Amino acid sequence: MKKNVLMVLAMFIASLNLRPAINSIAPLLDGIRNDLAMNGSIASLLTSIPVLCMGLFSPIAVKAGGKWGLEKVMGVSLIVIALGTVVRLFTNSVAFLLVTALIAGIGIAFIGPLMAGFIKKHFPGQVPSMIAVYSVALTLGAAISSALSSSLQRAFGSWQGSLASWAVLAAVAAVLWWLLVLPASAGSAASSSSPASATARLPWGNGKAWILTLSFGLMAVLFYSYTAWIPEMVQAMGYSKGYSAATLTLFVVVQIPINLLMPILLRKAPSRRLWLVAASAFELAGLVMLALHATPWVAASLIGIGAGGLFSLNLMLPIDAASSAHEAASWSAMTQSAGYAIGAAGPIFLGKVHDATGSFASAIVGMMVVVALMGLVQLAATSRGRRAVKASALRVQ
Repeated sequence: MKKNVLMVLAMFIASLNLRPAINSIAPLLDGIRNDLAMNGSIASLLTSIPVLCMGLFSPIAVKAGGKWGLEKVMGVSLIVIALGTVVRLFTNSVAFLLVTALIAGIGIAFIGPLMAGFIKKHFPGQVPSMIAVYSVALTLGAAISSALSSSLQRAFGSWQGSLASWAVLAAVAAVLWWLLVLPASAGSAASSSSPASATARLPWGNGKAWILTLSFGLMAVLFYSYTAWIPEMVQAMGYSKGYSAATLTLFVVVQIPINLLMPILLRKAPSRRLWLVAASAFELAGLVMLALHATPWVAASLIGIGAGGLFSLNLMLPIDAASSAHEAASWSAMTQSAGYAIGAAGPIFLGKVHDATGSFASAIVGMMVVVALMGLVQLAATSRGRRAVKASALRVQ
């Protein structure tokens, strides 16, 4: 029991580190852009690069986990995140800051796809509970980094110090991982093989798999666009930096109860299509409010409710479509690998539109179009055989 508790603690703290390198940027973006003379298109890369890494490096991560053991690869990845974050303290150019985003992004990309295998291996009888721990930690890390970045900037006297301070959390996670997880898993080296997705073949030639991938990708386009630009959008309406940063925090925080509530809702009404449409409607309502310059915190809450539901549901769709555990793993690996690569285009698109027009009005309309397109894809993705949800189907990577 004590071993399990310590391992859960290590997993929770490790999971906290999968979003701060991304979410800590947006509240400070105005100052970063001014200091480094960075336009919107380049600034968007600070969010897009880590997301793109999550798409490009996920298949490599699974192979690495199979070769060296997923626990060891995850431990090294925490060190990479810490290094990519701490060197931000010495940022004095755009190129240097982009390199730090790449380093941290690689570390994040290697942990994400291996976490499901870690949970399945060490907690086979507690999968739903451990997935809840992971998803809450993921969202909490995003919320904390969004909420505290501005305060840390004031405390350290620079945005460089604020960004670099998140290396402390990664360092603590790495130490706990190497002290608590690796020794506990050393005796099971023989069973430390990669997840099923390491050997299963990805369904690149399957049309249904590409529909699910596009659904995940459009969801990611919207999610990371909000993450990168919500504070700037709100600030452009005339609100303070503190208020603008708080809207991003609210957008993230409301996703925590949604992630926990979604399994309950699906047990009562198992239709994936119903909840996908409902979540998309929440996002669309929030975007309409932003376009009308209505109360930003209400808009951010609506968008957060939609984003939280869409994330969980899009993780389930590949599992629903598969007929075996191996097939489910391969479909999930494809949808997330290509999906995150698609998602990386979102912040870049918003940055380019903002640079071209000088405002976010056209960008918000563009996101409304993406929501509408995503709705059509969701109808195609759920056109056949929607099954009731089982708790064991909630796989988060």
